[in-house]
Amino acid sequence: MKRLLVELKDLLKKHALWQTQEPTASAMSSQQPFSVDTLEPHEWLQWVFIQRIESMIEMGQPLPKGFEIAPYFEEVWKLRPEYQEIILVLKKLDDNAK
Repeated sequence: MKRLLVELKDLLKKHALWQTQEPTASAMSSQQPFSVDTLEPHEWLQWVFIQRIESMIEMGQPLPKGFEIAPYFEEVWKLRPEYQEIILVLKKLDDNAK
């Protein structure tokens, strides 16, 4: 899982989707799936998904099982073929969570 997170971060940086400025507290407090009402998809990956999984790894907590995030990104990035390599990593993360 850790290797896949590194790969995901590298791809977000490669595609200039990695941010140095954290979203506002109100943007981060969304109750919607993927924070669709307050964050861009890549922001959710960086500031919610990656941070939470890394935190769980660091604290030795069991990682979540049975999630699928790739279908959401396939839909929102369906007109962005350049992001396919990111989606492939997300599919690997989904497979790892089975």
